[in-house]
Amino acid sequence: MAEAMNFSIYGTGLMMGLSLIVAIGAQNAFILRQGLRNEHVFAVCLACAVSDAALIVLGVTSLHQIARFMPWLDPVMRYGGAIFLVWYGAKSLYSALRSSAALTAGEAKTSSFRQTLATCLALTWLNPHVYLDTVVLLGTISTRYPGEQASFAAGAVTGSFLFFFSLGYGAKRLRPIFSKPSSWRMLETLVAFTMWIIAFKLLGGL
Repeated sequence: MAEAMNFSIYGTGLMMGLSLIVAIGAQNAFILRQGLRNEHVFAVCLACAVSDAALIVLGVTSLHQIARFMPWLDPVMRYGGAIFLVWYGAKSLYSALRSSAALTAGEAKTSSFRQTLATCLALTWLNPHVYLDTVVLLGTISTRYPGEQASFAAGAVTGSFLFFFSLGYGAKRLRPIFSKPSSWRMLETLVAFTMWIIAFKLLGGL
């Protein structure tokens, strides 16, 4: 029973991590471009995945410790996180219904390894949204699983590694699919409902 519970929490972390990371953005577009050009792919994917992992672990460990000394912070973050998830889900659904966005590779001159890595790290660490997703949001959700935060964090970290490396190395195969706006509409719809389900669980204290 305990193993099944751990796997369920791990799955929740995995699903939540993937849901937050699949949105079209500068970082993902950069990884896709590198994958299509077969240029420093492993380093770029690893840098993004490790950065995400570090922020996820920070959120899971730090928010839990702070909540022990500031009990009022837990409900504030829980309801705040739920509100954000509802808004994020609505935003994704709106994008699915109205947007014609699609990932494109983009054309650029060949960059050195140092330039490429610096760009990758800047897109990751200088983006305020990444801290909200990983440290605040995932850290808050992890408090719903007392004593099992490690399983949740492991799932979220796994999601980051799976997505970044799949996007980087599967770019050539993914391009024909995700160059179509309809594919991203389906993905955004899935993200929207996933966000709402997690928000419901947060509000229910599950």
